[in-house]
Amino acid sequence: MAARYRTISADDRELGLTEDFLGLFGKDPEGVTLAAGESLFEKGEPGHLMYVVKSGDLQIIDGNHVYETVSAGGNLGEMALIDAGPRSATVRAIRQSIVIPIDERRFLFMVQHTPFFALRVMRVLTARLRAMNERVKVTE
Repeated sequence: MAARYRTISADDRELGLTEDFLGLFGKDPEGVTLAAGESLFEKGEPGHLMYVVKSGDLQIIDGNHVYETVSAGGNLGEMALIDAGPRSATVRAIRQSIVIPIDERRFLFMVQHTPFFALRVMRVLTARLRAMNERVKVTE
């Protein structure tokens, strides 16, 4: 079963934070529109951008396995900006979606000038790593 990671901690609520990145990027006029079934990127491709989902739903998949469904406010592809490695999974729109591309320059600017942005990205990465660890336990 695909997971949806949009949990909000008590600390986040207290600070007015969530994993919803639309507060930072929702008014961005630039966006990439994907039709249902269209891939944003494929596993193994080089990655130079991360994306914030402005609208729609996208699945993070590997073959026939769906790891996660990411909706408006979520982010995708952040690992590419952190380690410059190839994409670790494919991302495909399950309905018409709009994503906002974030390049390395903008990412670094956000990390420097908006520390909570970096914390949000780390929380998403941590949630995804924990989910993957749980999947490995189940298959052992």
